[in-house]
Amino acid sequence: MNASFLTSAARWPQYPADEGAEVAFAGRSNAGKSSAINAVLNRRGLARASKKPGRTQMLQFFSVGEQRRVVDLPGYGYAAAPLRVREQWEGMMDEYFGRRRSLRGVFIVVDARRGLGELDRRMLEVCAGAGAPARLLLNKCDRLKRGALMQTLRDTERLLAGAGAVQAFSALRGAGVEEARNALAAWLD
Repeated sequence: MNASFLTSAARWPQYPADEGAEVAFAGRSNAGKSSAINAVLNRRGLARASKKPGRTQMLQFFSVGEQRRVVDLPGYGYAAAPLRVREQWEGMMDEYFGRRRSLRGVFIVVDARRGLGELDRRMLEVCAGAGAPARLLLNKCDRLKRGALMQTLRDTERLLAGAGAVQAFSALRGAGVEEARNALAAWLD
């Protein structure tokens, strides 16, 4: 997939035209969202990964073909961000999910070691409200032993209760990347 940076946007008028198909990536600020995007798109350094959580503060749009986009949403749950900044992020998310008609699906990146948290559940509700299917990427799965990973997968599937799909994923080791690429391609077609 040929991917390139398109634009950064903080408000609706700055977004690219709402045409074609778009897939968003969401997740806690330290879940490895940017690394997941780079792995799925097979483009090192496209989405900027940082050691400092909360770095993505605007929506980052990437072109992946004619009227096809991937969107890196600002991370949620970073407590060190000032209240004003967190409120701005929430406003961006409300506007994006409430108005974006080209949205076809959302990858929610979750740290496999921490499992599905309250903010991840809220993101699932936002996706359901927007009519966007969700797929959880249990990132950093390579840091869990096989038994612990299998238990986390079962627990997450039970918690989802059909509200989305879940898969093991490791941006570092490449586990689950092909499966995620297939899901992305299906949403964009």
